[in-house]
Amino acid sequence: MLEHDPLRHVLYIDLSKRRFWTESRPELFEKYLGGVGVGAVLLEEECPAGVDPLSPQAPIILTVGPLNGFYPMASKSVALFKSPHTGNLGESHAGGRSAISLRLAGFGALVIKGASDIPVAVSISSEKVAFMDVRALWGLGVGDTGRILRERHGKPGARSILRIGPAGENLSSFSCVVTETYRHFGRLGLGAVFGSKKLKALIISGQRSLPVRDKKAYRQSYDYLLKQILDTDSLKKYHDLGTAVNVLKLNAQKGLPTRNLKESCFEKAAYISGEYFAEKLLGRRLACGHCPVACIHLAALRTPYEDEPYFYKTSFISYDYELIYALGSMLGVGEAEGVLKILAQVDDLGFDAISAGVVLAWATEAYEKGLITQKETLGLAPSFGDVDVYRAMIRHMAYPANEFYKKMSQGVESVASHYGGLDFALAFGKNEMPGYHTGYGCHLGFLTGARHSHLDSAGYSYDQKLDVPQMGPEKLASLLFEEESYRQILSSLVVCFFARSIYKYEPIAQALRAIGFDTSPDQLKELGQEILRRKYRFKMREGFAFESLRIPKRILKTVSPHGVLDEKFLRQGIEAYKNILLQA
Repeated sequence: MLEHDPLRHVLYIDLSKRRFWTESRPELFEKYLGGVGVGAVLLEEECPAGVDPLSPQAPIILTVGPLNGFYPMASKSVALFKSPHTGNLGESHAGGRSAISLRLAGFGALVIKGASDIPVAVSISSEKVAFMDVRALWGLGVGDTGRILRERHGKPGARSILRIGPAGENLSSFSCVVTETYRHFGRLGLGAVFGSKKLKALIISGQRSLPVRDKKAYRQSYDYLLKQILDTDSLKKYHDLGTAVNVLKLNAQKGLPTRNLKESCFEKAAYISGEYFAEKLLGRRLACGHCPVACIHLAALRTPYEDEPYFYKTSFISYDYELIYALGSMLGVGEAEGVLKILAQVDDLGFDAISAGVVLAWATEAYEKGLITQKETLGLAPSFGDVDVYRAMIRHMAYPANEFYKKMSQGVESVASHYGGLDFALAFGKNEMPGYHTGYGCHLGFLTGARHSHLDSAGYSYDQKLDVPQMGPEKLASLLFEEESYRQILSSLVVCFFARSIYKYEPIAQALRAIGFDTSPDQLKELGQEILRRKYRFKMREGFAFESLRIPKRILKTVSPHGVLDEKFLRQGIEAYKNILLQA
């Protein structure tokens, strides 16, 4: 890497002492590139073994990569932390402007330690770091917090505002951090870690320029990658309908989880489909920094003012497939406007939408079965499709009104362990189920992925393209490991996974050489495997064991596109994945 590249610098912030300092770590970025590679090393360095995720000693690591600011669709930043949701590895990615802002501020990574005694916001730029008393913002929703901070800190250059809502302040283990209103560090509870440190917001502003070693080679690489992006049909769908295009496709395959996965096909799917949203509700599209695709779809929701007929408030709400699944089909909500009303509340309170939907779906079935009563729900009678009740329950989770809602705010594994119903509590490694019931590939991916996320290895895509039952568990495990290893490179650069068909090993190596990194496709492949194994070493240090993975019984009962799933196949796949991962 070039000597004057700002990527080499790590900014350390101690909230307890209101101090900060910078260290130059070029060797770290030269070996691990940036993003999740560097973040995994810093997490090992800074996170004491066995530490409480919400203690002052637990760090927040925010990292960017060498392609951020240089190449199209290199638009993500990565957060690493110890998850209060799982008690293990926490990793979350977000688009927007946070990556470009941090890099142009002069840093490749940010490490936040300690805890403030009062609510604070931290402003970071290339010139200074400032700590601000924001007690007046504590308790405000994500929307009002962002609006006030934008008005107070309207700085030139690339600026990003990361903030939490009441869910994070009250330490919900699946609370998120919102950036640029419509992007999220969503899964695994980063919002609660912010809240435990009394960190309401980060404001990052950058105005630096970035060095290029070979301008001609850089232009050639840039033009090649941009042309590939613009000419690739699979990326066009993200602009046109977005990931919401999957609603009808998965429903037709009987792979759309519905009513807590009691079913895998939703009779009202057409009314919450990407096509319906685009035709009836789409207001505008947005793009993350340095991205030509513009996959962020905003629906315009009109809601009447109380006692004011014919007067309406119009809100723009970001939607995608996972949000429609979690707050639509999973809850039996078959009206797009109803999904948006729930989503607006989830967003402003600062919850991860997938976890929120799965927890509410479990609670609905638990109420049906008599495991909980109106004593626990505070007089509410949850039933699939009841938007108003779900909105009331979400608010009770954000400001836990009793022990039941407190348990709900800690996730489906927590609440089901206390009240019963683990068989239909849909979590993998304690992380709530994403929106796929496509077969063995998706569920083995959820079980073995380092984050227990559909984004780790996209096993659902193998279900849709290959004869997975015929392939067998060992071959499937090998494919999942290979894909997850490759994604560690994308997560270190940091490139959006939507661009995975473009950013293959050879184009990545060429793009890196132009900006000062010398590496080969084979070295990148080996590095991806090394990073994945490093992440799993952290997981095992913190108590993870493949043998302890719980397979939700519900996924073995509801028919998938590949028929009824066999637990033995999944157990054999877990063992095969473990053997591949742990081999020298």
